Parts: sequence; C-alpha cells; structure tokens
Amino acid sequence: MGRLPKIGIRPVIDGRELGVRESLEVQTMDMAKAAAKLIEETLRFPSGEKVECVIADTTIGGVADAAACADKFKREGVEVSLTVTPCWCYGTEVMDTDPLLPKAVWGFNGTERPGAVYLAAALAGYSQKGLPAFGIYGKEVQDGGDQTIPQDVSEKILRFVKGALAVAQMKGKSYLSIGYSSMGIAGSMVDVNFLQDYLGVRAEFVESVELLRRIDEGIFDQEEYAKALAWTKENCEEGADRNNPEAQKSRSQKDAEWEKVVKMTLICKDLMNGNPKLKEMGFGEESKGRNAIMGGFQGQRQWTDYQPNADFTESILNSSFDWNGIRQAYTFATENDCLNAISMLFGHLLTNKAQLFSDVRTYWSPESVERVTGKKLTGLAENGIIHLINSGSTTLDATAQQKDADGNPTMKPFWDITDEDVKRCLDNTKWPPATVEYFRGGGFSSNFLTKGQMPLTMCRINLIKGIGPVLQIVEGWSVELPEDVHTVLNERTDPTWPTTWFVPRTTGTGFFKDVYTVMAKWGANHGAISHGHIGADLISLAAMLRIPVNMHNVSEDDVFRPSAWSAFGENLEGADYRACKNYGPLYGFKE
Repeated sequence: MGRLPKIGIRPVIDGRELGVRESLEVQTMDMAKAAAKLIEETLRFPSGEKVECVIADTTIGGVADAAACADKFKREGVEVSLTVTPCWCYGTEVMDTDPLLPKAVWGFNGTERPGAVYLAAALAGYSQKGLPAFGIYGKEVQDGGDQTIPQDVSEKILRFVKGALAVAQMKGKSYLSIGYSSMGIAGSMVDVNFLQDYLGVRAEFVESVELLRRIDEGIFDQEEYAKALAWTKENCEEGADRNNPEAQKSRSQKDAEWEKVVKMTLICKDLMNGNPKLKEMGFGEESKGRNAIMGGFQGQRQWTDYQPNADFTESILNSSFDWNGIRQAYTFATENDCLNAISMLFGHLLTNKAQLFSDVRTYWSPESVERVTGKKLTGLAENGIIHLINSGSTTLDATAQQKDADGNPTMKPFWDITDEDVKRCLDNTKWPPATVEYFRGGGFSSNFLTKGQMPLTMCRINLIKGIGPVLQIVEGWSVELPEDVHTVLNERTDPTWPTTWFVPRTTGTGFFKDVYTVMAKWGANHGAISHGHIGADLISLAAMLRIPVNMHNVSEDDVFRPSAWSAFGENLEGADYRACKNYGPLYGFKE
C-alpha cells in the first residue's frame, strides 16, 4: 500500500550572484539531469515500475532554496536524497537535514571550480550534525563541460540509490507472522522492536487457525482456486513416495492434500496483500490484507503434525510465476524465520529477483566426498562444498533453468522471464509426498537440483544480545556435481528436497580461510541466497540501517559506507561496529 518512493536530486550551487551563480547554473542543473537519466534508465522496482527522479525546481544556493526543495520533495513523495554540485557551496545552508532520508553527495572532480572542496565541507557538516551521508567523488579529473558520468561515479550512485530505495520500500510495511515460534528456532521468535527500530516495519501476527477458518468457510476466491488447482495438476508433477509402504497415504488422501495446499497458497497471499474479490463475497475485513512486504509460516510442529505442510505454498509464493502467470516473487519464509525473511527481502529489493531459502546443511570436505563416492571433487568444488537444502520451500527459479542471452543458467527479474523459462523450471521440479517422519500431516515438497554454475550471494541477519543485529555475507557460486557424486551425497539426507551445491569464495585468511571455516562461522541454521554477487550492495544497505557486518568476502575497494565511518578507525569492520553503535537504529533509540 502507498506510493513508490522517488529519488530527490538536489543541484546545489555557489549562491553569490553577479557572475558566480549565473556562470554555474547550466552546469549544475546538467549534473542533476545526468544523474536522473542514469538512475531512471538503469533501475526498476521489484514490481517492474521504473524508478522516478524529482529534481529541485531551481539550483540551491542557500537556506530559502533548500527549504523550497524540501517542500517539493515532501509533496512529490521523495524518500532518497542525492545532492550534486560542480562547485563550492555554502555547506550547512544548502544541505538536506531530514534525518530519515538516506543521503549522498556527488562532488564533481574538476579543477575549474572547487566541487571537491564543497564535498569535503558538506560531509564534515553532515558528520558534525549526526546525519551520515555517502560521499561520491570520481578518481579522474574531468573538464568543466564534461557531462558524462565516469564508471566509478556511476557505480557509487547506483549502489547508493539501490540501498536507499530498499530502505524506503520497507518503511511502513509489515512482516506477517502466521503462527509464531517454530521448533525453538531463534529466528522465528519475531522481535517486534528490531523490526520497527531498524527497518520501520511493523509485526502482524495471525494465528494458524485462521487458515483453517478460511478453508472451512470458503473465504478465498473460488474461481481462482479452480484455476490454481487445474494449473497445479497440469504443471506440478508428483514425485515418488519415499515413505515406508505402511506410512504412505492413499490416493484420495493425497488428492485432498493437494486441494488443501493450493487453498493455503491463495489464503496466505490474501493475508499478505489482501484481495478485493473477498469484499465482493462479503468479507470486507479479510479483503484488506496486512500490507505485508514479507511473511513467514510457522508450520512445524503444531500445524504439520495435523495438517499438510506449507512447502508448496512457500515455494510457489517465493517463485516468479504461478497460475496467474509471470509476476513478482513474494518473500515468504518457512518455519516463520523472520530473520531469514528479512535477509531474503534485502536480496529481493536489491536485485528484483526471487530468493532462495535454505538450510546451511552440511560441509563436504574433498576427503569426505572421496571416501563416500570414490571420486575427487574438481573445478570450483575442489576444495569442498556446502550443501544448501531445505524441506521444499525454496523458489523454483533456483532450478537455474532460466537462460540468459547466451544460453547460460541464470535467474531473472520477472519481466525478463519467458514462458519457456517457466516451463523448464516446472518440468525440472517434482513434488514428492512429504516425509511422514517429519510431517505427520502430509503435504508435498519441491524437489529439484540447481543446475549449472551461477554467481550467488548468501546473507543472514542474526541478533546478538548486547550488540543487536549483525549481517553476515558470503559471495560464491553454485556448482554442478557429476550425477553419481550428487546422488550418493544427496541420498545421505532427505532426497525429496531441493538441493543447491554452493562454493564460497575463499581468501586463505580469517573467516574465509577455507570452505570449512565459512561453514563453521555461519551464525544460524538458515541462509538467504540471491543470484549475483551483491555483497557490496548489502554492505551499503546495512550501513544505512545501522546494522554492522560481521563477516564478508567483498573486496575492500568495493566497500562503500557513509563518509563518517572513516572517523571511527582505519579497520573497516571495526569502524562499522563503532559507527552503527554510535548512530543507533534508523527509526529507534540507542540503548
């Protein structure tokens, strides 16, 4: 609910008239227009709409101009502030002082006018006032009339804007908790204060019995249900039943479970975002939804001991397609792991792509693999692999059956996905009956193997008493093992679940000494995995939210945080902790 956030661009200028300001008007406004063009031609929201920029009506030479710009930005729905200038300006008089707007300043690197001097003065002012701002300054000197944006400047502008838009899109939305704590998993113990203070997100709690009420009373779109069930029967092939014969359900029981899990999917979608059809049916309150940008389903064990699991629901919601066609993926966590849902949401907002939810299940050393298979790991996998696997709740996009322009396996924003991509994803997924030992109430788990080699980034928010939230990040790749090796390893766990073989990029030192160390240092049982190497984007986003990063394997040259972070010490990660503690959560209070 609500309008999409806009980017506000503030062309600031030397306010001295009678020659100075006049000589800079065109160049300054052209910088703003160039930045707007870059952003609008490059970025889109996860829902597909193009990002829109708003430029101040005039250049900003003093307090009155700054106030007029701020008023326009409020009227236009601006949630992100980017200041640009090629020259000296009156630092504190022209700055943006809204404490809730993520802000950056691009100072033109040219010698005709002292843009770099203003940038330094402005950043000093922001630091002194406790308003962290990102500083953007190109490495190479440009001529005064050069209207191009250098590559290094472009990368920083886009990295800042992507993170800032993620901040803006979360604010005022909800996390939908269906049920509550699952099997003692700490991440499913939803921390309402963390959500509000750091993300501006409210927690909405709905007891699982609401699904049963809506199923029993028919509170869902009956026409869509018929369409969804027919689509499911046509496209979701049931896999082999691996349960012991005496534990296997009858055909009629399985058919009834298929009907129920499809209804659960419709109902969870309605709980998140509402459905006007329900109002037509006389259910006005239910039609409104919970304004949820993400959600989670408790499931185990109270629900799954009694009812079919939500693996189908979670997989379909997390995918970029369903019976209504190709669409934006939802962010929906299994086991109501709120912290993993947030981590998935970060990746979704930064990439516009569906996200994987996985257990960080097993580290396989080269020696262990050779012992149980008789084969050596090779290529990217030669130094060991991590088995990412969950009970069937992850996105079907992770089959890696979508193809890029060169025919390579990939994952795409939904607007680039083709019908052929969807068909391959579905054709390479089976839905075996759930393992009754785990899920007494039945259900169906997605079962696939991530194919090919793709760049991936795994991240996870963890809450640490005495510190608060911390974010861990690891970039790496999916790998495809020889079929006989995969089969032996996969059969040692539950072979009815989806598997992604993951290799982190190691450095030989610290937390990334080797693959084993990465696994050993991972802070929880779950991870959120995004297509692409987006560690640098996650680091910038975390800084905006005042969440320190406790481990990452991103190059130091790509780490981009507000300029004030340099005042907290030379070691980047230690400085990050001290800065985040100093400024406190974006929407809350320091302890």
